[in-house]
Amino acid sequence: MKVNEIMTHDPVYCTPESMLTEIAGMMKECDCGAIPVVENEASRKPLGIITDRDIVIRALAEGKDPSRTAVESCMTRSLVTVRPDDSVEECVRLMEEHQIRRILVVDDQEALTGMVVQAHIARNASTEETGELVQDVLKPRSR
Repeated sequence: MKVNEIMTHDPVYCTPESMLTEIAGMMKECDCGAIPVVENEASRKPLGIITDRDIVIRALAEGKDPSRTAVESCMTRSLVTVRPDDSVEECVRLMEEHQIRRILVVDDQEALTGMVVQAHIARNASTEETGELVQDVLKPRSR
């Protein structure tokens, strides 16, 4: 099975200049906990991802005003990506290796084209593979 068979196609995204209140509204509207951050509308080149946890830990807990705080100040910048034609097994391997719950899908021009989340794996992979992914993602990271 290929990534393009299970991914969310054309996910919503934002730019680094977007304000956190706008992102929170997008998360509510789309019923999701993460929004990819792209360089700009034209390139759609991923720069990172902003999660509901990023907003709480890196903004609200620090006393920042979400209506005046840009995504770039609290987004997660480390990215792991896959291609639409990669296998789901490779996608799972990368998610386990990097202990991530979501992985962005990019095309040959490095533009955002999709996203795979743990729920996609749970719906499409074996119970054993899904269990291993969840276990590996939750494993404490060595420091």
